[in-house]
Amino acid sequence: MSQGTFDNTPPPFFRQGPSALSKLSFFAALAVFLMIADTRLQITQPLRTAFAIVLHPVQRVLLAPVQAWRSGSEYLVGLERALERATEREAAARRQLAAQSERALRVEQLEVENSRLRSLIDLRPGLSVRSQPAQILYEASDPYTRKLIIDRGSTQGVVLASPVINEDGVLGQVTRVYPLSSEVTLLTDKDAAILVLNARSQARSAAFGGLAGLELRFVVVNADVQVGDRLLTTGFDGVYPPGLPVATVALVDRKPDSGFARVALTPAVVPGSVRHVLVLEPIGVQMPPKPDSTPTESTAKGRRGARK
Repeated sequence: MSQGTFDNTPPPFFRQGPSALSKLSFFAALAVFLMIADTRLQITQPLRTAFAIVLHPVQRVLLAPVQAWRSGSEYLVGLERALERATEREAAARRQLAAQSERALRVEQLEVENSRLRSLIDLRPGLSVRSQPAQILYEASDPYTRKLIIDRGSTQGVVLASPVINEDGVLGQVTRVYPLSSEVTLLTDKDAAILVLNARSQARSAAFGGLAGLELRFVVVNADVQVGDRLLTTGFDGVYPPGLPVATVALVDRKPDSGFARVALTPAVVPGSVRHVLVLEPIGVQMPPKPDSTPTESTAKGRRGARK
């Protein structure tokens, strides 16, 4: 057998190409070149744009089921919430309508009864109280009192003891008057007090201010006071017009070992949320003067004639 028939080339398993270090260097250099070229020359931007255009329909098709599932889930959740809110609003509207109907019926009955009583006993019409708007400037700097300063004073006709109210009820009264401003003592001040009337039981009492807010003092244990009772001004103190909201009974603590009950109140007006107020003229200004207790000259002459 001749030697020319034999293949002296090594099998593929033993063939040797470039070394691993050479390949690493080549591809590392290629990667660095491509990064620099992409950053500086933007040579791959057209390629990326082409790939993005080609793959965009595929992405949209693949995302369609996911978006449909999300949209369906959000629609169902939104529909459920809308139904719940609609049910709650309908129930609240029904309750409010019932309460308004009952209140309207009571108002009509009270108006008829009031008109009959006034016609029966010939009461004089209610006093018309003059008022003027004012703005709260700032709170007093004394941390141990609850006072506000308003931008109306004696120049605008504000007098001492003028009631200060807003749309929610009584805020306090003027306790010091300056030419262009006035100091208002809040009902929650520790030295403040006001006569109140229980709208439910028609019982009169006095509310006092303190560190914890308003409270009724010297209320006997068996007094007819319940949580939720609305307290209004009586109109008997010569300061506040009658029927203004003052507070609501928040707590009634009746202790068997004490003769008096602890009654905590929630003020009708939250001072921290008030910006504009209304300053009223004290109703005592419009009341007729008290009759003089000293006998007049004609009365004295009549008595001397009777003695003779």
